This record gives sequence, structure tokens and C-alpha cells, in this order.
Amino acid sequence: IASQMSRIMRPDDANVAGNVHGGTILKMIEEAGAIISTRHCNSQNGERCVAALARVERTDFLSPMCIGEVAHVSAEITYTSKHSVEVQVNVMSENILTGTKKLTNKATLWYVPLSLKNVDKVLEVPPVVYSRQEQEEEGRKRYEAQKLERMETKWRNGDIVQPVPNPEPNTVSYSQSSLIHLVGPSDCTLHGFVHGGVTMKLMDEVAGIVAARHCKTNIVTASVDAINFHDKIRKGCVITISGRMTFTSNKSMEIEVLVDADPVVDNSQKRYRAASAFFTYVSLSQEGKSLPVPQLVPETEDEKKRFEEGKGRYLQMKAKRQGQGEPQP
Repeated sequence: IASQMSRIMRPDDANVAGNVHGGTILKMIEEAGAIISTRHCNSQNGERCVAALARVERTDFLSPMCIGEVAHVSAEITYTSKHSVEVQVNVMSENILTGTKKLTNKATLWYVPLSLKNVDKVLEVPPVVYSRQEQEEEGRKRYEAQKLERMETKWRNGDIVQPVPNPEPNTVSYSQSSLIHLVGPSDCTLHGFVHGGVTMKLMDEVAGIVAARHCKTNIVTASVDAINFHDKIRKGCVITISGRMTFTSNKSMEIEVLVDADPVVDNSQKRYRAASAFFTYVSLSQEGKSLPVPQLVPETEDEKKRFEEGKGRYLQMKAKRQGQGEPQP
């Protein structure tokens, strides 16, 4: 089961240097995943549903995409459990002047089908037919691994990012940023809940602001660690997307992004943590070459702890890349 979509990259999809925002690509990936999984979940006669994004696995941005290039997004369902669908998405960039094509991104997304009649009811997923028995076994392993990780991160909710007066350059407080957004109808699915792609685009926007404030150069998204969507965000909510730098290596920056939803029209519900993720950015020169990053100066005990945790994730990823013979960011 596969689907494809294409669109040309416009100036409003990119930063001032002409590089397409990671958030724009994440939004396209999520749209392709939502289409294929919703189509599959409604392929049998039964209760109608919309597939909601539950998790995005770690994804690397392999090469920058530019204004005027065409993004080709292809999605394929690779595994189904009783209540979830795994979708693998590839993004190719095409220079339509030269015909050159490059793989920009590979991503794995997990969706759950929610009933159109009752949004809190998760429906059963029609099974897919595998061409090889091993595909099902490999898929089940991936399913169990992501389920375990989701349980672990659900309670790693973190604190609220608070502003600090007159912060020093290169500190966490200096570059931390927040964006407040009122959820409107254009952000939402048929249920009246925010599309996962809209949330990811806003998260990438905030992470980009943090990285730009820290470096004061052109910056691009290098990778996004797994994004977990802890809770749905309803139309009419005010969401606060907060970003803070947690770790810097010589040439990369890790930024933690937290999404908090405030149901302003519903007094019965308190503010809650809706999503969280780590974004990695790199700094580029005007020629597009990677630049050294100013080193982060953690001040508080919490900042020092987060820095060490970020270092652990960075070294783990570096070791994994070296094992696969991939270039280092």
C-alpha cells in the first residue's frame, strides 16, 4: 500500500538563505502519512475514522532542499498492529532545471484510528498482507520498541521554560524562546483536533529561533529525535511552544521543545503537556559549509544535568552513525 504527493518549494517555505524549513518537510511527511493511514483504516466496511499521529521516530535531514525544487513525498504502510499503523515516508528533492534528484529525508510515523463519532474511541486496524513473513516479525519488534519508549517519555514532562532578565550570551536563558498560537480551524482535522504536522512545524520554528539566537548565523535542521504526542490538542486551545538549548557539540546544537496546551474555553480542563521532542541544528556559512557552534554555558544544576544527558544522546548517535559509516553532523 503506497501513495505519492509532490509540490514545488516556495519562498514562504524557506529561511532567508533559501533553505526549506525542516518543519515544512515534517508537515508534508505527516500529511502523506495521515492520508495513507486514514485511507487504509477505512478500507473495510465499518465505523468511519481519521488516523491521528501518535509518534514520529528519529529522522535525519540528509541534504538541504531549496526554493524552486520539487519535493516528492512517497508513503508506504509497513506494519499494522491491532490499533496502530506504521508508515514509512521518503522525501526526494528534484531540481527541475537540471533533473538532479536527492534523498532528503526518511521517516517512520505511527498512527492510531480514532472514530469520527467518538474521538476517544480507538478503532481496530485492518491487517496488511506482508510479502514476506520476516516483514511482520521485524515490524512487531519496531512496534514493541516504540511502545516501550512512549511509556518512558510520557512522564518525562519537564518543567515550564521561564524567562530570565538580562541573560548573558551563550547561556540557555539567552536563546530560549517561546511561541504562542491560537488553534484555528485550518490547523485541525475533521475531528477538530490539531494535525500532528502543524504541531511539528511550529516546534521546528521555535527550535530554529533558539538556534539562530545562539549562533547568529544561517541554521538548518539536521535531525529530530523521536516526537511523542502525549495528548490531543483541540480547536480553540492556546498552545505555548517553548524551546531551550540543552547541549552543543563542536558543530551541532540540541534543542528541547515542549508543547503545552491551554483549553481557554473549557474551564474544566487545566493546562497540559501535549508533545515534546529534541531537535538538532547545525550552523552554516553563506557558502553552505558547516561552521563551529559557540559552546553553550550551562549555569544552573538542571541545565548542567540536561547538558550531560544531551551529551549522552549525541555520543550514542555518533557511535551508531560510525557503525553504519554515515557522515557526522
